[in-house]
Amino acid sequence: MIRMFRFTLIVVGKIKNRALAVLCEDFSQRLRRQGQFGCIELKDGDVDSEGQRILEVLGKRKDARIYALAEEGSSYRSKELAGALAELEGQSAVFIVGGAYGLSDAVKQRADVLWSLSPLTFTHEIARLLLYEQLYRAVSIQNGSKYHHE
Repeated sequence: MIRMFRFTLIVVGKIKNRALAVLCEDFSQRLRRQGQFGCIELKDGDVDSEGQRILEVLGKRKDARIYALAEEGSSYRSKELAGALAELEGQSAVFIVGGAYGLSDAVKQRADVLWSLSPLTFTHEIARLLLYEQLYRAVSIQNGSKYHHE
C-alpha cells in the first residue's frame, strides 16, 4: 500500500550553492510525485527575528506535527524515521531548519520533536539537503521502494 504524506519544510535563508540547490530541487520533485510537499523559505536575520517569522507560519498549522532540527535533539535511524512518519496517518508534518545560528528557544519549545541529523555540525544549506534526502528515504522505505538498502 502506497502511503500518502503531507510534509512542509520551513527553512531560513536561500540556498546560495547552486549544486546544493539542484540536489534539493531533485529530491523535492521526487517527494512531490509521492505526496504533498512544500517548502517555505523565510528571510534570514538574527535568531529571534527568524524565530518570530517561523512561529507566525506555525500559527497557521495547528494540526501538524512539528519537527525542529536542533543539535540537542534525538537522532533516528532511517527505518525509525520512516516508522515515526508512518504513524502520522493523515496528519501533516512540518520540518524546521533554522539559519546559520540555529533556532530560537521559542521555536524549540513549540516543536513536538527536536531532531538531530547528526552529532556533527552542518551549514543550514547542507542540513536542508540532508533533510530532503532523509524524507525521501523515509517515504521510499514506507512504500517498499528499492532506494533504501539495508
